[in-house]
Parts: sequence; C-alpha cells; structure tokens
Amino acid sequence: MTSRTFGILSPFVGGDYYGAIIEGVNAAAVAGGDRVMAVQTLDPGSHSADRSGLPAFARPVAQGLLSGLVVLPGAVPESYAVEARRAGLPVVFVAQEAVESGASAVLADNRSGVRAAVAHLIEHGHERIAFAGYLAHFDLRERHEGYREGLLAHGITPRADLLFDTGDNHESGGAAVADTLIRSGMPATAIVLGTDRNAIGLIDRMTAAGYDLPRELAVVGFDDIADASYLRPALSSVRQPLDRVGAAVYGLLDELVADPGMPAEVRQVATEFTPRESCGCPHAGPAVSEPHTRALFDQVRYLQSTLNIQYELGIALLGRHTYDPRALDWLGSTPALAGCLGLWTAENDHLELAGEYRVTAGAPYAEMSVTAFPPPELFGVADGADGDVVFVVPVRSPARDWGMLAAVGRIQSTTPPGREMMNHSGSLLTKALDYQVTMAALREQEERLRTAAMRDHLTGLPNRLLLEDRLARAGMRATRDPSFRFAVLLLDLDRFKAVNDTLGHAAGDLLLIEMAHRLTSRLRRSDTVARLGGDEFVVLIDGLTDPDSYKTVCAALQAAVCEPMEIDGHTVEVGVSIGVAVSQPGASDPDRMLREADAAMYRAKSATRGH
Repeated sequence: MTSRTFGILSPFVGGDYYGAIIEGVNAAAVAGGDRVMAVQTLDPGSHSADRSGLPAFARPVAQGLLSGLVVLPGAVPESYAVEARRAGLPVVFVAQEAVESGASAVLADNRSGVRAAVAHLIEHGHERIAFAGYLAHFDLRERHEGYREGLLAHGITPRADLLFDTGDNHESGGAAVADTLIRSGMPATAIVLGTDRNAIGLIDRMTAAGYDLPRELAVVGFDDIADASYLRPALSSVRQPLDRVGAAVYGLLDELVADPGMPAEVRQVATEFTPRESCGCPHAGPAVSEPHTRALFDQVRYLQSTLNIQYELGIALLGRHTYDPRALDWLGSTPALAGCLGLWTAENDHLELAGEYRVTAGAPYAEMSVTAFPPPELFGVADGADGDVVFVVPVRSPARDWGMLAAVGRIQSTTPPGREMMNHSGSLLTKALDYQVTMAALREQEERLRTAAMRDHLTGLPNRLLLEDRLARAGMRATRDPSFRFAVLLLDLDRFKAVNDTLGHAAGDLLLIEMAHRLTSRLRRSDTVARLGGDEFVVLIDGLTDPDSYKTVCAALQAAVCEPMEIDGHTVEVGVSIGVAVSQPGASDPDRMLREADAAMYRAKSATRGH
C-alpha cells in the first residue's frame, strides 16, 4: 500500500503545544503506514501566535501531494479550509470548531478537566475562585465555560469581578493578572488560569511581591507542560493528552479519506486534572529515578545544543556578508537532514528551486507549482518513525515575500512555541536575503552618487573633479619617471553659440553629446576626455610616444569635430580651437599645464578660429 501524506498547517511547527500535536499526529500516521508534513503559516521570526494575529496565509502549499489537511488553532482563516475542501481535500480542525467551512474537528474536552479542578479547589474550602485566560481563543472560552459549570454545580454563582482576560497565553498575561489582583486587594482566594504559562507568570509576580502561595492564593493552570512539576510550589494543572488528540485527528482523517461522503463530525478527547502543591495539596515531589534523571540530563544537553545551533546559524547567515545564503550549506549547522529553497517566480504561483542541501531536486533553476512543493525527494529522507518529518516555513519579511524553505528535521516538542529550528532558520534566512538586497541597493546608490559627483550630467564624460584626479596621477607618474610625457589639450567649439541661438538649447545639448562621442571615439582607452562646462572640453593624452605626437591627435580631433551633423532636420557645422600644453621633465605640474593650455587656446581663438 502506498503511504499517504497528510499536511498540518500550524502557526509554528514546533513547541510544547503545536509541536506536541504534530508529534501525536505523526506517531499515529506512522503506525498507519502514512506520513505527515508540517507547514508554518506565521512569518518566520514571529514572537508568538497570540500577538501576531491570524496569519495572512493563502497559498495552497503542497496540496497536490496531500491526502488530507489538519488545521491547528490560529493557523489560517476558515476560508482556506473552504478552498481546500473544494479542491477535494478532507480537512480536520484541532481545538477549534469549523462552522464556516463545515469541516470536521477534534477538540480537547476543556470543560471536564477544568470542572474537576474547580471541584478540587472547593474541596480545599475555596469559594472566591477567579478565572483568567485569553478569551479570544475558542479553547480558552471552553475552559472558562468549564469553570462556570464547576462553580454552578456546587451552588456558587460566578462573579464578573473575578473574570480576567490575560491578553495572551504567555507569562506576561499572568503577570498582568497578578498586578490586578494585588491592586484590587486580593478579591480571590484561588484562581484557574487558561494556560500553564499564564500561571507561571502569575506565580512569579506574586512570589516576588511577597505573597505566600498557595496559602494566600491557590493556583491551577492548564496544559501540564514539563515545567509545571518543577515549580515551587509545583503547579497543579489540567492535562490535555496531545498524543491522544493527535491519534484522534489521524483516525478521523483516515475515515474521511475512506468515505468522502462522510458528514462532518466533532470528536472530543477528555482532559485530566493533576493536583500538586499550588492548589494546596501536600508536596509529593517528582519521582527521582535513574531514567528520570537521564531524561533531565538529555533535556539540558538538548538546550545547550539548541543555543549552539542558534549561534552558529547567526554567524553563518548574518556574519559573512559576501556569502550567498541561497546555497543552503548553512543547514549543516542545524540538525536538518536535507532541505531545499524555493523562490517565487514572476508568476508568483510557481517556485524556482534556488538551493538544496543533501538532496538532488533540480536546483538551481528548476521550477514547480506551489501545489507540488516541496520536492518528493525530501520525503525520501524523512524517517517518520524516528520523529523526522518535512517542514515548510515561509521566507517572508515586511519588505518582501521571497518564497518557501523546506527541510527534513526532528519534531521539536519541548521548546516554547516559535523557538524551534525552522522558525529561527527561516527568520535568519529572510534577514540575510533582505540584507543582500539592501546592500546591493546601497552600492548602486553609492555608484550613482559617485557618478553624479565625478561625471558631467549631460555627456557622461568626466567632470573637472575627475579630470583633476587623473591629471594628478599623470603628474606623479611623470615625476617618478622622467621619460614619461603627457599632454593637456583644451578644446573650445567655434560657432556653438550660433547653434544655441538659432536652433535652441535642446539642439545645443544634442551637439555637445555628439561631440563627446566623437572625441572619445578618436582616443585611446588610456586617454581622458572631460567636459569643463559650456562648450569647453579637455583631453588628457596619457603617455606621448614622442614630444610632437600630440599634433596627430589634434588633427584627428579637429577633423572629427568639423564633420557636419544633422540636428532636427538641420545640417550643423562647428569648428574647434585647441590649446596645448606638453609636460616637460621635472616640470609637470597639472594645474600649471591646465592654465597654459587654457591660455594657448585663447591665443589660438583670437588669432584665427580652428587653430
């Protein structure tokens, strides 16, 4: 039987919430002979899903490769699922109902675990029990409903002044609630928080303010993350078994694939309350055993490895300014087994494979539709049974949407969401590409400014500033080498004013541009033609073969200038008067030579034009 691929859309593709769900779905898929891939929908480098808002993610990434789609909370708008189902993909939402799309969903039964927690607090003698959570999220509203049901089941009316919105699911939200409780004179004796990280923030702030927990405030969290049992006091928490959630998601998808006509269904997975010290229960302490100690040691080593990876990534992508990050060899600094980079083409619905790592997928220049990305070669590298899956992260910044980075790596389910390798790698890669563009633009601007400062804006010839630099170089060479000779020719066009007066300044500009072209074409690459302004040009003959060889150059330049030219249907003829100064051994001051050439030109012009 050919294995099927199921896509998981998630704000982040790792962390102790999203990563744990991906891990659960992957384990069930591998057991069923299938595989998963995970797509991050938030921009790389996003701090948190709560503060970033709903991602503006609309591209049908990999949909031509998928047999079904899983949507984690806050990953995409429901309209994305509508389009996916219209394209024939079964869709299952996790921890959120799908009213608009009519898709199936798997929900953790948030209410049952919270009801049990409230009942437990009441057994400890509490009646003034508060609730705090980020109520913008569906599952947090469900937890609040479980809190209300738990109070009402014991004849306690929920109080509006004991309901707090944390504004996020992180420590900062819990700390803000702690400040509010302290300012209000501690109206509650116990509190249930929507997430463990909210609870950790509250405990830290209350303890720092001198409160004795749980004597002055009993605390219950939700999620039962790894940190919970190691806090002091150890955090009582409601556990949602994400492994069972993942298994339920895969089971439902399997049924939907087998029966496309199956009606939408919502399945629930029970949550479990785990009492510890923070609710007032006596300290039991974590079991200390050799396997447990080894597991903790492995976590410490993992964190050290993560810090090293992040440091090396930063150096590889941001520390080498001449390095092209598209090459992807920097992935060797990470645990990634393989990877490829696709950059958007002009059509914006196809990706050009710009780089690859430990896989041959056709880079560079091969193109593929976004529905076929990532290349199938990556799936051959992933060992789902060992926890390796294909991840895809956008390469996008506020300045530019570059494309997609795909990599094969281990599911990271112990870090906070957003701290996993893919989010970090995508962020640094985006910044490196943005930096390249910025530096190229700055170099281009610098060159334009340099050109504007050193060139005549009309003809593009060197101006007085650049001419002086080249004259100085010629003078220094003549000082070092007495046999080296150079000549300065100052040219003034005859009858140029008549052209301006009769045909206009635009015609005069065209004539000057043509003269610049003619003069340049008659000289060597080592010589210089400069425009000083008006109808005056200067020629530097850099290296005379003999003291009189400038005369041949003067004759060629006079012939070139005097050739008739057509301007706006009129035949125009001008002449030129030339003043010459030739360097002498030991007397080659460029400024003096320019003055002498200028004086010679005026003598020629006053004697007979065209000399």
